[in-house]
Amino acid sequence: MRFIVLIVLALTALAAPASAQTDRAVADSLPLFAKNNCQRIRDPGNQLFCGDAGLAAAAEKLSTAIEARLARLPDRLPAIEENAIWARQRNLGCGIVGQTAIRADEFDRVKACLLKVTEERAAILRDPDFDCLAANTAAGAVICADPALALAETELNGQVLGLIGKLDPTAARFAFAEYGRWTRERDRKCNLVGKENVPLQELESAEDCLAEYLTRKTEEIRAAKGDPKRVFGRQIAAHSPDTDAVDFCAARIHAANSCGNFLRINRVYAVDSQVTDQEAQVTGEIEMVVLAPFTTCSKVASSCTGTCWDPRTGRPQPGAGSKERSGEAFNVTRRLRIQRTFAFVKAADGWRCREDELAPVNSGNAAGGS
Repeated sequence: MRFIVLIVLALTALAAPASAQTDRAVADSLPLFAKNNCQRIRDPGNQLFCGDAGLAAAAEKLSTAIEARLARLPDRLPAIEENAIWARQRNLGCGIVGQTAIRADEFDRVKACLLKVTEERAAILRDPDFDCLAANTAAGAVICADPALALAETELNGQVLGLIGKLDPTAARFAFAEYGRWTRERDRKCNLVGKENVPLQELESAEDCLAEYLTRKTEEIRAAKGDPKRVFGRQIAAHSPDTDAVDFCAARIHAANSCGNFLRINRVYAVDSQVTDQEAQVTGEIEMVVLAPFTTCSKVASSCTGTCWDPRTGRPQPGAGSKERSGEAFNVTRRLRIQRTFAFVKAADGWRCREDELAPVNSGNAAGGS
C-alpha cells in the first residue's frame, strides 16, 4: 500500500534530470536537494517536497492519513484517483504549472502554499466523514446526502474489509475486483451511471434501490458467518450474455493480472450481441482510469488494456508487441476506452465467459488526464 500512496503523491514517474542550470537554481534553495537525489524528479512541486525538510515532514503526515483512509474503504481505487486529482489541483493552486521550473524568487511563497494545503489535506483525510463528502459518483452523492444510507454503507464497508482481511493476497485481489463489480452493477441497476452532474434532487428516486442493495449485501455477509469464501469467488457464470456478463469477465481478467495496481474499471457497456441457444458473442465497451503511471507499450498495457497504445494519437497500436518504450507513459487519471468482443457459452448455471485476456481489442481511445 505504501507503494500506491507514494505514486499518488508523486503523480509522475521519475525521469531524466532537468537542465544543469535549473538543477543548480533549485539545489541552492533546497537544503536536502543533493542529499535526497531530487534531480531525478521531473515534477517541480515534488522537487520541493523532496528537498525541503518541512515539506517532507508534511508529506509523510499526508501519506499516513491517506493510508488510514484507504484502510477504511473496501473499494480504495476511487480514493486513489480522487487524491491524484487533488494533487494536481494543489500544484496549480500554488502557482506550479506543468513542468515549468519555479523561479528562485517564488520558492518561499510556493513552499508556504504547499505546506499549508498539505497540512490541511492531512487533517481533512483523518475525518471519516470525508469518505462520504469526497464521493465523485452519482451513487456516492445520493448515499452521502442520506444519513441512513451513509451509515449502511459504512457498516457494509467494514464487514467487507473484515472478510477480505482473512484471505490470502491472491484471493483478496479477486475479492476487491468482485466488490468493484458489485458497485458498478448496483449503479447500473439503480440507473445512476453517467449522472454525476445531475442535480441531487433528481436522483432521489434511486434511494430505495441503493438501500435495497446495501441491505441485501450486508445480509449476505452476515449469513456467511465470517467465511469469506461464502461471499467471494462463488459466481462463475452470468444470468444473461449482457453488460453484467461483460463486466464479470473483465473484472476477472483484471484481477488475474493484478491490474488494480495501475487501472480501475470505471464503466462497462454492452454495445452489441449475437446470441444463439448455447453460445454468444457480446461486444462490450470498457472504460478504465489510470491510477499509477505505466508505459504505453508494456506488459501492463497489453495485459490490462488489451493492446499497446500510440501516445501521440491515443489509439491502440496492436502491432507494437510488449516492448517497453521509455518516456512514453500514461499519467494518473487518464481514461482509456476499449471495445472488445467476448465469447460466452451457456452452462447449467448460466453464461460462462471463455476469455482469459483482453487482447486483441476491436478499437479504443485514450483521452484526458494528461
